[in-house]
Amino acid sequence: MISIKDIFIVPKPKSIFPLNDTCLITTELIELLVNRFPIYNKESNIFQGHGSTLSKFVTCILDDSVEPQGYILIIRKNNITLAASANDGIFYGLMTLRQIIRQGRQTSRREGSKLLIEIPCCKIEDFPDYSVRGVMLDISRNRVPKIETLFSLIDIWAELKSNQLQLYTEHTFAYKRHSKVWEDASPYTEKDIDKLQEYCNSRCIDLVPNQNSFGHLEKWFIHPEYQHLAEAPDGVMDFWGNFHPYPTTLYPGSPESIEFLKELYDELLPHFSSNLFNVGLDETFDLCQGRSKKACKEHGMGKVYLDFLVKLDRLVRSYGKKMLYWADMMLKYPELLSKLPNDAVPLLWGYEADHPFKQEVELISDIHNGKLDFFICSGTSAWNSIGGRWKNAKENIENAVSNGLIGHATGHIITEWGDNGHWQQYPIALPGYIYGAALSWNYKGNQDINIESALAFHGFRYSTPGNPRISPLAFSPAFSLARALMILEDVYLETGVSLHNTSALNMVFFDHKIKDYAKSMRVLTVEGFRKAERKIHEALSIINKNADGLINDELAFTARLMLHACRLGEARIYAPGMSIAMIPAEEREKLEADLEPLVEEFSALWMKRDRPGGLSESLKNFRRILDLYRMK
Repeated sequence: MISIKDIFIVPKPKSIFPLNDTCLITTELIELLVNRFPIYNKESNIFQGHGSTLSKFVTCILDDSVEPQGYILIIRKNNITLAASANDGIFYGLMTLRQIIRQGRQTSRREGSKLLIEIPCCKIEDFPDYSVRGVMLDISRNRVPKIETLFSLIDIWAELKSNQLQLYTEHTFAYKRHSKVWEDASPYTEKDIDKLQEYCNSRCIDLVPNQNSFGHLEKWFIHPEYQHLAEAPDGVMDFWGNFHPYPTTLYPGSPESIEFLKELYDELLPHFSSNLFNVGLDETFDLCQGRSKKACKEHGMGKVYLDFLVKLDRLVRSYGKKMLYWADMMLKYPELLSKLPNDAVPLLWGYEADHPFKQEVELISDIHNGKLDFFICSGTSAWNSIGGRWKNAKENIENAVSNGLIGHATGHIITEWGDNGHWQQYPIALPGYIYGAALSWNYKGNQDINIESALAFHGFRYSTPGNPRISPLAFSPAFSLARALMILEDVYLETGVSLHNTSALNMVFFDHKIKDYAKSMRVLTVEGFRKAERKIHEALSIINKNADGLINDELAFTARLMLHACRLGEARIYAPGMSIAMIPAEEREKLEADLEPLVEEFSALWMKRDRPGGLSESLKNFRRILDLYRMK
């Protein structure tokens, strides 16, 4: 007899009570709840599937005594009941039931010509630690996913009981009067957002508008017609001493800046039903380097920044929404934190394992006596890595979630960025999505989650856009790929070098940035790269034994690109100054022959999941490396 102990549920519920019996599941329920997604209709308050409601199979009860967003699921021999205080709780209970049925055991009993599935009887009582459990996906650097790709990801996030999605935007919404900015980016249109809004509503996910509104506007300011709005039109030095020829930050002292943003908001916000709006405001590199220099000298950078933040909060409230904003800039000025708007939500973010979340949470909580809503934000660590940095991601997420709970944060957001071309393939972020969602729901119960099993049972279920059908049987290929992925995720450790916000295997491609990591890169060894190669070959041998498929192709490409990185890294070690130009010509020819087909494969894989805009930008660093290989 199948036991509930044999079932792998993600996130693991707060409490599970086995009942000594089994329940037979019909093929109709499998079709409605497993092979298809239960669709929530906000207007009629029902969950439906192709004309039939799930109430035929599952008795749903609204009960005010159940914890907010929680549910009580009881599977008995002859019936299934699901109680919750609201429909979002019903949805989360259905997601748990869905996972249970998917792992059911085939029996000899039949319904007509089809075999029935047996699942264990049990009682599950469950509710989340965080009321907001979100994902933020970068769609501005440089991947803009096809709508079908986002639908597939939304299904994964929904099954993991995430309830918020933000699409980080700089220039990838098709503002009608600003086509110059987005014409090569394949942006989302109003119709695209309307489709995404409807899809998210049907999965109980709050689609939160996101438009960076202070810094990170270089895609706008490269065009002369927008430079009058910039803080430093002639270029700027960033925090790390690198010069940027184009400005990145809006000039906060001009009424034109607010009018410009108001025009954008007027067009963007009507397509979102959320009462939240993320305006960004992070990493304003240019501030005080240009037109604000005098004001900064008189009042201080923190005050100049805060004044603009307050103006934006007033503007966002005029749309009936609550402002979200990154907290990194204001945390530099603890003496001003008490003046932050009480109804706006700071986002405390950090992506390294040792990020000082504890100190930041204490700072915010102490100054506002625990009355200020804030979110804690961690990362997948997939970007700038090629194959991931799983150890860092796991520790970063644990650090963020645990300290957020201590400080009573309202929400936890797991972020996935696209720095330096968004080279990482989609599967690389999956472990972070899963772990972030699991800990957001039930921190104590999910710290020891088996990520490989989570990937195999749940994370890989939607690996192919437009083909979400699920079989409750035959998981072995998924388990093999999960093993291969997790090997790749920790290969970065084999090099013996720890780099901030990147890995050595990624950094060897960026000849123009190597100076920023010169001290760390000088301790790289050939043996470190050889150890990494052995691990990659171990993963690749598993991948090559599996049937063709998009996940398989993406992991195979990732492994081969990582192998190239190892070869390039070894060649750099022997080259004076670690310069590619100083690698012997014969060796550079071999490297060129190895990389060229990988670049073509990267482009082909891109077009499977993403829109074409951004691809040429993403390829620039590959082209730069190829040009260096070809130097005479």
